[in-house]
Amino acid sequence: MASSVVVDHSQREMEIKAFHESKAGVKGLVDAGVTKLPSMFIHPPEDLLSSSLPQEEEEDDEHLHKIRSLQFPVIDLTGFDTDSSESRKEIVEEIRSAAESWGFFQLVNHGIPLGVMEGIQRAVRAFHELPQEEKAKWYSRDFSRKVNFFSFHGDLSAATPADWRDTLSCKTLQDPESFEEIPQICREEVKEYMEGIDGVVMKLSELFSEALGLASDYLASTRCFNARSMACHYFPICPEPHLTMGGTKHTDLGFLTLLLQDSVGGLQVLHQGVWIDVPPVKGALLANIADMTQIITNGKFKSVEHRVVLRPTVEPRISIACFLSTDDLDRPYGPIKELLAQDNKPIYEQVIFGEYMKKYKL
Repeated sequence: MASSVVVDHSQREMEIKAFHESKAGVKGLVDAGVTKLPSMFIHPPEDLLSSSLPQEEEEDDEHLHKIRSLQFPVIDLTGFDTDSSESRKEIVEEIRSAAESWGFFQLVNHGIPLGVMEGIQRAVRAFHELPQEEKAKWYSRDFSRKVNFFSFHGDLSAATPADWRDTLSCKTLQDPESFEEIPQICREEVKEYMEGIDGVVMKLSELFSEALGLASDYLASTRCFNARSMACHYFPICPEPHLTMGGTKHTDLGFLTLLLQDSVGGLQVLHQGVWIDVPPVKGALLANIADMTQIITNGKFKSVEHRVVLRPTVEPRISIACFLSTDDLDRPYGPIKELLAQDNKPIYEQVIFGEYMKKYKL
């Protein structure tokens, strides 16, 4: 077992304070020519391991090879718009299988033009590569703001290593007025991309409902996909990528996340105890089940841990996560009654999403 890093808390506290006061983000460190990682970004070696299996299982090369050779699910939505009921049934079955076993899957032929996807990637990169004094206008640790630029969420303490990542966060994107607060350099691209996301969400809402054996309009009636927010991530080139992470392992809090990643790679999903690389697919969207969907499906659909490891690269990584959740923060959500039976009793209590979010200071 790898030994843990010895943390100099006083040094990290000084680094964190100076970092926030600079309002320059991680990109600011790169621009300043940093060649060694500040200690606040160094992660314990055990967090960087390639699996979470016990050591004896991790040493079983045949077992690891078998898991890593599994085909990551790719679902073609072309059949959604055809008159073939068989094509739709096939998509529904593929979604059910992927949601139950992986919690993640790639979506291709989803309806968002490639030009729109590439456009928002370019625009997000352009924002993050603005001069520091321009980006500083949006830098804020006030996460109640509709739009803010920051480098790590929550209360970073000296005991918690930071991720090597900057983020432009855009909230309440179901409200047209929210777009006016987005930086002009990427505003139109975000708006156009979100119009495409709306079409994908409509399809997935029906397909997920049918995959659960419910009427196609069931999930739409619960309003669980009505709210949209976006995190536009930028992972600068890192001088020591083997010592840090772009995103610590976590699950997502809402109902569903739709992720657009570029060709750099680095996203990994924990599957059967092993971290599996999610291969970039040009023009694809990644769908991942989030915590609230695991709750309402009584564990049938899985919200799984994922993370971002950093690659030695000459290009920064861009990823754009669209989080889907309810616009009724006072509504209780629990296991769907129609899914429960004598042999499938509820394993989760009801959750009020607004209160759930406050626990995580969102």
